[in-house]
Amino acid sequence: MTPLLDVRHLVKDFPASAGLFGRGGTVRAVDDVSFAIEAGETFGLVGESGSGKTTTGRCVLRLVEPTSGEIRFKDLDVRALSARELRRARRQLQIVFQDPYSALNPRMRAGDIVEEPLIIHRMGSRDERRTRVAELFTLVGLDPEDARKLPREFSGGQRQRIGLARAIALNPSFVVCDEPVSALDVSVQAQVVNLLLDLQQRLGLTYLFIAHDLRLVRQVCTRVAVMYRGRLVEIATAERLFSGPAHPYTKALLSAMPTLQPGQKLERIPYDASTFQPLPLREIESGHYAAL
Repeated sequence: MTPLLDVRHLVKDFPASAGLFGRGGTVRAVDDVSFAIEAGETFGLVGESGSGKTTTGRCVLRLVEPTSGEIRFKDLDVRALSARELRRARRQLQIVFQDPYSALNPRMRAGDIVEEPLIIHRMGSRDERRTRVAELFTLVGLDPEDARKLPREFSGGQRQRIGLARAIALNPSFVVCDEPVSALDVSVQAQVVNLLLDLQQRLGLTYLFIAHDLRLVRQVCTRVAVMYRGRLVEIATAERLFSGPAHPYTKALLSAMPTLQPGQKLERIPYDASTFQPLPLREIESGHYAAL
């Protein structure tokens, strides 16, 4: 079965700032990353800050141009698309950003923010677009009357719902969720996560779910990839990864998870970064890959 998204040998280099007396080099943020995502699944991408998770997600959508590698979505070679073709493909490829406070234009009314993708892609008449905006507000749990408000009049959770409405306005099939609840209060995180899962079921969405909250990843993801220093070190089903991690970095990462049992202390497993070797992934058991 052909995956919905197939990423092979993805590389992204950024220019490094030059020193006082020398020329700048490059920093490799994503280093030979390969993975595939099946239609309808939630594929988790985890790792510490600076590991390359967000850059990988943005390269997939070409919000950041990859240095090299192959990205195939359905029958499209994403890296080969012209600007016009990429705009057309964006109907199927969307993103929910991490920070709902900076992701929305503070000068635009909420309804105009959600309507904007429909205008850009010339979908429907004005009345049809406004009807669609009202439907989207209802779908994400907001009152359609709220479309007249400015972003500052909403809470963080409500702003993220507006971001979700904008992301699904064009009926995409694939959405990158870039730490979609990390900037929200704990009290509303579960609400937004439940909304994401509900929308996935109702609309047939596929997610690349980027996060650092391992308990959340365990709850929502079907498969999980662990990233360290720009490379994938392990890929497995969520159940297998959390019950039997293979790579030393994954073991250290999971040992840092907080426990919900009062008084229970988990043994913290240290990871010696000096031992890291950029090895290729190999299958250690069916569907379980580790860079060992």
